[in-house]
Amino acid sequence: MSNPIKAVFFDLDGTLISFHTRSIPASTEKALKSLKEKGIKIIAATGRSITMLDHVKHLDFDGFVTFNGGYCLSKEEQLLHKQTIDAGDITRLLNHTTSPSIPFVLMTQHTTMTSHVTRDIEILHEELKLPVPPLIDKNQLNTSDILQANVFITPENEEQFMQTVMPNCVASRWTPVFMDVNPKAVSKQVGIDVFCRHFSLKVAETMAFGDGGNDMTMLKHAGIGVAMGNASQRVKDVADYVTDDTDNNGIWNGLEKFGVI
Repeated sequence: MSNPIKAVFFDLDGTLISFHTRSIPASTEKALKSLKEKGIKIIAATGRSITMLDHVKHLDFDGFVTFNGGYCLSKEEQLLHKQTIDAGDITRLLNHTTSPSIPFVLMTQHTTMTSHVTRDIEILHEELKLPVPPLIDKNQLNTSDILQANVFITPENEEQFMQTVMPNCVASRWTPVFMDVNPKAVSKQVGIDVFCRHFSLKVAETMAFGDGGNDMTMLKHAGIGVAMGNASQRVKDVADYVTDDTDNNGIWNGLEKFGVI
């Protein structure tokens, strides 16, 4: 490679963590340890909040891109970047009415809350091994402090909803059940740029692994973008390389393919 890789960004769910076993393959843990031993930075890049990452803290990440790039933290949890959703979009979401009503989850850097509890919300939190969030208290909510919303709407209704309810935001998906909603200026690509500045690196010296729609900007922007074998075709189409599934040593094989380990 003309530019040796100095930092690797990893999506979590479906990339580092298997959707089938809900655990990290042994080959992946070995690969991350090898990167650390070589002095290569490893950075988590996720739609989750920093409070939802206790299960991966043992991997000794050098930084965290959370809320799809809206909230970036150093290893020491120093805040490097924060971008909240337009308060008007949150107000429109709170006041939006349909029959049946559209459930949604709102997240700040410290808290998660839900409009109402549905089976889809219960299933999501069961899969992520997280408790179902408390209900939103509109009287206590600071509409200027929301970093991300998860809106449980079908893909075919997504475009009209975003145009009318949350026009200052962008939607991305890693499941057809709901969409991640973030400010238009936010993406995992932003996370790469934040950490390139933090570590004085060139984008060409970065590598990224992902499997979901919210990983596409990151895979296109990184020096080398690698899609997991279990990714959807549209994610694979924007990647420089498609590795094996998460459960079939995809991380290890992708890093080995490019001589990073």
